[in-house]
Amino acid sequence: MPPSLPAADSFALASLGAAGPFAGRTLIILNPAAGQDDPSRLRRRLGGAFAAREAAFDLEVTRSAGHAAELASEAARLGYRAVAVVGGDGTIAEAASGLAGTCTPLAIIPAGTANQVAYNLGVPQALEAAVEVAVFGQVTRIDLGRIGDRAFALVAGAGYDAAVMAAATRELKERFGFAAYVYAAVKEALAATPRRFLINADGKELEIEAVTVMIANVGNLFARWLPVRLPLGPEPKTAWHDGRFDVVVLATRRLPDLALAVWNATHLQFSGNKRLIHLQAQEITVAADPPIAAQVDGDPFGLTPITARVERSALGVLLPA
Repeated sequence: MPPSLPAADSFALASLGAAGPFAGRTLIILNPAAGQDDPSRLRRRLGGAFAAREAAFDLEVTRSAGHAAELASEAARLGYRAVAVVGGDGTIAEAASGLAGTCTPLAIIPAGTANQVAYNLGVPQALEAAVEVAVFGQVTRIDLGRIGDRAFALVAGAGYDAAVMAAATRELKERFGFAAYVYAAVKEALAATPRRFLINADGKELEIEAVTVMIANVGNLFARWLPVRLPLGPEPKTAWHDGRFDVVVLATRRLPDLALAVWNATHLQFSGNKRLIHLQAQEITVAADPPIAAQVDGDPFGLTPITARVERSALGVLLPA
């Protein structure tokens, strides 16, 4: 493990062997920068919620990008019963990278700004209810996407969606919460310009001018506090375990076109629409000319080209029974 682990929270990873001492314990990984909660207060609430359920746990705080993946991977090696992530979609994706292909399940305690993975999987947003699932939930295996060494549970993409994620800065999210994404979406929509994309989906090529290409592992994007969802494919309820990506191409040229495409997606109208193109694939490469910004689960991911592959049933997740 990295030497940055604090003595007060360290669970002595280097000195203890696999499984035995940790078999009945949950490792909590807390991202103190996620969401708007005070980290100290959040730690107290977590401790009380696990203690009330007589559930043994250890807690680690992430120190840098990639740290959650390291902690999760080592927890799986040591035999923890589960890894509970307290953070947003980016922290969940990191932990998923560390747990992919192991028998150690992931538990989700939503504490981010958008919490899209939790919404898609039906994990409660309230802390007490989420801890109840982390302790007593049922393990269900879900697909993951992978781009290089990075796994993703939600969505990767290039173009407009990546610009929105970049515009919703940490400062804006800390100040305005989910409204930061609304502001960024409107701001970038007004400036969105079509780019030339070359898409290879399971060997089939498509060249098109579009404002964004999204590679979705889950079926919906949700608007927090509103009864609104944006489906990313015609079968959103099964998208996270069907072994395929839903690929959404927004080939819009004007703001009214974008609004109409969103309306069509909301009503599951994905066929016969030249502005809203839907594909499914197990492997997809997205390139753009000139190269354009990409994102993975809300985190910037350099420039195109990117190649994503489905890893079927790669991750166990504790879900409501």
